[in-house]
Amino acid sequence: MTPPAAAKAEAAPQASPSQTLSRGIRALEILAAAPGPLTIAELAEAMGVHRSVAYRILRTLEDHSLLVRDDAGRVQPGPGLAVLARGVSRNLQSAALPELTQLANSLDMTAFVAVWDHHDCITLVTVEPRHSGASVAQRPGTRHPINAGAPGIAIQSALTEAEWDRLGTGIPYRPEAQKARERGYSASHDEVIAGVSSLAAPVRVPGGRPAALAVVYIRSTQDPETVGAAIRDSAARIQAQLA
Repeated sequence: MTPPAAAKAEAAPQASPSQTLSRGIRALEILAAAPGPLTIAELAEAMGVHRSVAYRILRTLEDHSLLVRDDAGRVQPGPGLAVLARGVSRNLQSAALPELTQLANSLDMTAFVAVWDHHDCITLVTVEPRHSGASVAQRPGTRHPINAGAPGIAIQSALTEAEWDRLGTGIPYRPEAQKARERGYSASHDEVIAGVSSLAAPVRVPGGRPAALAVVYIRSTQDPETVGAAIRDSAARIQAQLA
């Protein structure tokens, strides 16, 4: 006997708790990376799920203020994410913020801390110069491959090549990391963003993976070695506070 449609629907396999959690996290990642609010249909398409599935996930996230909907029903990250973000590397953020502020305003460059996440660098906290209208925007949550740019080189330089290889990341140890290890900071140009330069110094975090203190700029009249030394000294002060 053929079961009625309702029975068929009840018998349909449900997503496992781990799959639902994964989808919820994926939804937050998509929203965080989007240039603006998304409709539920756009988000469902990006997630590769039916709109009804996306809607159920969004209702749960909305209940926890991890996303909000505007008057048109479009969704975007909510204030609950800011509360969660405060707890990420809390000590590192607290120690770095005064140094970032000083670097940004004295160098007239955007200063930030990047942390290592698998094959990427993720911007943890950033400060733009107070009196500059032409600084490079570097938003928290921005990510780029760890094998591109000064922050990734700086993170590698906190380890020897042998130590890096033992981690089994599958990412080659860049020759520039050895030079950065010797002088205390790394440099890159045109690697992550076309026309943008970056200088970075490693920050060794007790009991954790190394991070990087960095600045980004399009052009500057300041001597790169002087800027690099300033970043290196700031990184050393952050490490002293973390020790």
